[in-house]
Amino acid sequence: MAINEALIKDDLYEAVNGDWIKTATIPDDKPATGGFNDLVDEIDQQLMGDFDTLKEHAETESAPMQEFLKYYRLALDFDRREREQTTPLKQVLAPLTAMISYADFQKNWADWLISGMPSPLGFDIDADMKNAQINALFIAAPKLILPDKTYYAEGNPQADQLLKLFAAMMKKLLLALDYDEIAAQRLIDQALAFDRLLVPHVKSAEESADYSKMYNPQTFAEFTAHSQQLDLGAVVESLVGAQPEKLIIMEPKFLDAFDDIMSDEHFDDFKGWMIVKTVYGLSSYLTDELRIVSGEYSRALSGSKAAKKRPKFAYYLAMGMFGQVVGDYYGRKYFGETAKADVHHMVEKMISVYQHRLANNTWLSQATRDKAILKLNKLGIQVGYPDDLDPLYRKLHVDPTQSLLVNAISMTRVATEDMFSKWNQPVDRNRWEMSAATVNAYYHPFKNIIVFPAAILQAPFYSLKQSSSQNYGGIGAVIAHEISHAFDNNGALFDEYGNLNNWWTDEDSQQFKQLAAKMIGEFDGLEFAGQKVNGKLTVSENIADGGGLSCALEAAKSEEDVDIRAFFVNWATIWRMKATTQYMQLLLSIDVHAPAKLRANVQVQNLADFYTTFGIQSGDAMYLAPEDRVNIW
Repeated sequence: MAINEALIKDDLYEAVNGDWIKTATIPDDKPATGGFNDLVDEIDQQLMGDFDTLKEHAETESAPMQEFLKYYRLALDFDRREREQTTPLKQVLAPLTAMISYADFQKNWADWLISGMPSPLGFDIDADMKNAQINALFIAAPKLILPDKTYYAEGNPQADQLLKLFAAMMKKLLLALDYDEIAAQRLIDQALAFDRLLVPHVKSAEESADYSKMYNPQTFAEFTAHSQQLDLGAVVESLVGAQPEKLIIMEPKFLDAFDDIMSDEHFDDFKGWMIVKTVYGLSSYLTDELRIVSGEYSRALSGSKAAKKRPKFAYYLAMGMFGQVVGDYYGRKYFGETAKADVHHMVEKMISVYQHRLANNTWLSQATRDKAILKLNKLGIQVGYPDDLDPLYRKLHVDPTQSLLVNAISMTRVATEDMFSKWNQPVDRNRWEMSAATVNAYYHPFKNIIVFPAAILQAPFYSLKQSSSQNYGGIGAVIAHEISHAFDNNGALFDEYGNLNNWWTDEDSQQFKQLAAKMIGEFDGLEFAGQKVNGKLTVSENIADGGGLSCALEAAKSEEDVDIRAFFVNWATIWRMKATTQYMQLLLSIDVHAPAKLRANVQVQNLADFYTTFGIQSGDAMYLAPEDRVNIW
């Protein structure tokens, strides 16, 4: 695609991507297309082609791959789903329907939790944020029906419209399960009423974006005292086999209100909520018609025009259960050890650039700089795909004589029990939380590791056919972005071992908060898709983008074949995205990342090299006065 040179001074993103945007088509079954999305589509097609061939002679593959292929075959058998109709889900619903009291719920609570059913409290295992070498039990609030609590604000027309869509979808699903009109409507009304009870007490996306606020430890006695109605201690003991000395409460405000929410007068609403959430979550395992109906609400949220076609839906469903198995196959076949070593070397180079920048930082004291460099030296690097497959995947077995839904629940139970077995055990820093076939990357603050799956390590992010400057503007900036997360407003709270531990001097901490506030201000209120960017919600990712781009630029300039123009052009290229208005507005409400166009345009305005390279001057739309530019790392 040609670059519109005349437009660069006004809008780098449009100058680079304008021609592409004019011709790009959003697939009917997706809300967006573009750099990341296009790679996902290519990988999906590649792997679906492979697995369609492999499933006919799976006996040559590893045991975990054989189980994945069995599950994929089962997911593809829509004729069988048609024969079974709604029977598999009716069997799941029977004990829920028979429930007449909280005592009945208590008897089944742990079992339903392990099966992946809805729960008035969430239970999770992760590294203890104050002792990151040991896994702790985390307690969370349940998810709302609307994407975020901010949607429930009085007079929000979007909320009313979405809830009506949700209710209409649920009516169709419940009628298909042989509820009559009156019973179906009553269940929907009850579910919505219970959902409303949760709203005042749960965190918004903006509040959840502050990691430190999720660390609220309580003793076992303190936790169990939050309910007179339910035996919280009994469910915990059923899950982890002991009474933990400490539990981490992620939403203390919700737990304080828990006893009032779970009162006798709310039991019928709670039961309706359980039934509706279960039907919503599991209907896609039934007939093709109900699979399509069960996606109506999510498609309305994202603006997607159509449901995924059967083969892709079956692949996604099977991938969801066997993600690491698929990732292992993809990484070893399409990435390999040579590329793994090459990218690992690039990560090490970016870390050395970061070390140099920290050592020469002008606003940090020597004591804080030393601690930051120590954290960098302890940073774990994971590239391509794991060396060893998670042992969990040798425990997952598919029974072709049983329905797709029965198998899904059975394997969910195995995975959940495996998770809870890790409570109070040493944290495995080498365990991946993302499939190698995922076009993404992440930093884990509790483990102080950065992870780059094989799927993102290709053009336009990275290619041997691209110049070094293009690669630095792509994968180099992504690598440095993840490194920067170790020093964003969340990551900076954790030490070299992943412990929530203040390693800053008071003066440095105050200076950092001022710089973070400046980054919040740079994005807050920017107009996009008819709405405005929330600077607080997106600050951690914006800090990481700024640090990543700046460090990658320094690395690019160290190469003999440096081409700063190509660096900035590829930076703008990787963020190309065409999306539905609904999807862009949804992301503005819940996503910790700024819109892709603004990620491309705003960060370059902070760098002096952008101005000299493209001759940007005062009066140009891309010009930002030096005193307004934000440079943290």
